[in-house]
Amino acid sequence: MRDIEIQSVKQRFGIIGNSPLLNYAIQVAVQVAPTDMTVLINGESGSGKESFSKIIHHLSPRKHGQFIAINCGAIPEGTIDSELFGHEKGSFTGAQEARKGYFEVTNGGTIFLDEIGEMPLGTQARLLRVLENGEFIKVGSSKVQKTDVRVVAATNVNLMQAVERGKFREDLYYRLNTVPISVPPLRERGEDTHLLFRKFASDFAERYHVKPITLTSEAVQELLRYRFPGNIRQLKNIVEQISVLEYDREISATTLRKYLPQEQQNQLPALFHQHGQAEGGNGISERDLLYKVLFDMRKDMNDLKQVVFDLLSHQPADTELLKNNRHLFEEVQPFEKPPVYRSPERRDGYMLAVDEPDEEYEEKVEDISHETEEESLSLEHKEKEMILKALKKHGNKRKYAAKDLGISERTLYRKLKQYDLEDL
Repeated sequence: MRDIEIQSVKQRFGIIGNSPLLNYAIQVAVQVAPTDMTVLINGESGSGKESFSKIIHHLSPRKHGQFIAINCGAIPEGTIDSELFGHEKGSFTGAQEARKGYFEVTNGGTIFLDEIGEMPLGTQARLLRVLENGEFIKVGSSKVQKTDVRVVAATNVNLMQAVERGKFREDLYYRLNTVPISVPPLRERGEDTHLLFRKFASDFAERYHVKPITLTSEAVQELLRYRFPGNIRQLKNIVEQISVLEYDREISATTLRKYLPQEQQNQLPALFHQHGQAEGGNGISERDLLYKVLFDMRKDMNDLKQVVFDLLSHQPADTELLKNNRHLFEEVQPFEKPPVYRSPERRDGYMLAVDEPDEEYEEKVEDISHETEEESLSLEHKEKEMILKALKKHGNKRKYAAKDLGISERTLYRKLKQYDLEDL
């Protein structure tokens, strides 16, 4: 197809941009438009999939028929069958009169089914019958009706993966995917982002009667670096905000950054397979993770001991208790051979691997769980004993007992419940 024809289509349907991926998608849409083939448009949310459905309809022999765009994800599951195929009077609660569905109303035209991946499985079976035979049945009826409608579907999810999960019918997928069109996301369209920015800036300047905003060269580079997860829709919203809120009509990179949301990134290190590990393994083993958990538990135990020690140190009545149980507050000594974290080889990204511990080290790690449990029980016993002493000292007046213990009344109530002392 000649470039002049593609430019003519862009101008007619208000499409801005010159990226090769965009031009190819338009070319496929124009070529398939004169046929009656079913088309599946793939693209991220906000990338402009509906524009391609309009190209297909208005360049087809059905251009004088009706065009209806339906968002399958916006219609409740209980009513989508009625919306698409109609219903008879009394077929369900609230059906006070018969109603024609979109497939009946749009006979001879085109239906654009956006977010087709959100369509319920039952409705998918009805749609497949329409595509195969041009037949449908209204809800609450047994009469088969005919319709001549072209279906253009769109999705922002991977339908093949949905098929594998049992969320989408495989036969319907292949019936819809007769001609696939891939609409590129904004981040893959290069300079088109700046062209769209200027177009939106001009539109909003006219709407709000202000001077159009422009970008400095540094701001243009900042704009082109941003990934725009919301695509054209997000860009349009950002341009509108800046057009209304900024007094300076030349936008610097610093100003632009204020309007570009920080993309959330996973900050967790990626776990790579250990060097020499059998293919198909799970990277870090459960035993290695257990070592790390136990070391963290030991650190927490030392911290807890310090808190209890400080609490007892400020209670003169408990000096004897502290002296007789001094061994409980000695810091837990670290292992002689702590786990070593290393990278088996240089690669990009985070790498985490654990050296194999020797047998003596493994025995020490196994003992730590028993030791931690005994220490925990011993500390609970002492805490319970201290609470009982404080309550006895103040005649079971919890307010004063809590003050003497150095904790809040709320914490004391929680501890009483924990140790089954609520009846005191």
